[in-house]
Amino acid sequence: MPRGDKSAYTDKQERKADHIAAGYRDRGVSDDEAERRAWATVNKDDGGGNRSGSGRGKHTGHPATHKGGRKGGATSASRSKADRSAAARKGWETRRRSARH
Repeated sequence: MPRGDKSAYTDKQERKADHIAAGYRDRGVSDDEAERRAWATVNKDDGGGNRSGSGRGKHTGHPATHKGGRKGGATSASRSKADRSAAARKGWETRRRSARH
C-alpha cells in the first residue's frame, strides 16, 4: 500500500479524521496541516487502518483524547499569583454580568 493510501481505514476512522481536521481549520490551521494532524491523531488513537466490520478492530484506550487539559494546567501554574487572581476576577465579573441578562 503506497504512502497516503487511505483504503485500509474504516468509515468511522475517516469521519473521525474529518471531524478532527475541521476543529483544526476552525482554529486557523491550513487545510494541508489540519489534514496531516487529523490522520496522525487517528493513527495514534487506533494504531492505523482497521478492516471494517464488527469486532475487527481492537480497543486502544484513545490516548490522544486523554491529552487535553495538560497544557492548560501547566500554563496556569506558570503564571504569577497576581495574574491568576486577575483572571479569576475577570471571569467572575463576566459570569455575574451574564447571570443578570
